Amino acid sequence: MRYHILRFDIWLCLLLSVLLSLIPANILKKTLPEKYENYKEEHKVDVGNIGGKADENTYRAQNIEDLLTHDTFTIVSKGIEYKNRGSGYYKGMYLHAVTLPSGERVAARINSDSVTTDGDSIYTGNSTLPVGKIIKEDLTKEETFINQIEFKEPLTTTDFYIDMVGEAEIQSEEYYIEMPIMFSQIITVIIAFPLFHMIGSKLGIFPYIIAPRKKRESEWD
Repeated sequence: MRYHILRFDIWLCLLLSVLLSLIPANILKKTLPEKYENYKEEHKVDVGNIGGKADENTYRAQNIEDLLTHDTFTIVSKGIEYKNRGSGYYKGMYLHAVTLPSGERVAARINSDSVTTDGDSIYTGNSTLPVGKIIKEDLTKEETFINQIEFKEPLTTTDFYIDMVGEAEIQSEEYYIEMPIMFSQIITVIIAFPLFHMIGSKLGIFPYIIAPRKKRESEWD
């Protein structure tokens, strides 16, 4: 087995670049959490709107026919059953298999921040899901998704899914905060590494990775 050891100057420049990248990373770590809270507030929807909390005027659907004959509605589920009956990714969306009071099962995209629960426990009380609407789709076109969500039991219908998110869709906290931090560090290292090495080479501390043209010509002469 052949081992390749990087030169000391390359290791040193990488180390300096990584240390420098901690500066913008720390700045973002301090500023982004507050911005994320503001971002969530901007994407909150009013009670009664798609993705928002259901109020007493929101129709409680009992079966698929109710879903198809009402523009908006909610579903009352026992405890946390609405997210324990199967799930899967459909076109980048996470859908749950939700059981209606009739026993029929449908796919639903749920804004968990707008789920309300009565009773003393989320496990024993009733969970009222956010306001939703029907989105017509042939879910069977995504075979992987069907295999995921029907792992326990088949859906009663695959002609649509319920959108209970609407304008309330937000990026996850991890994606909103961690991704920019990681990206800032990568960009800093990419920019800083050649700069550190160029400065060190001009000062004569490091050997050139690619010698300047004039230096190469002088060596040839």
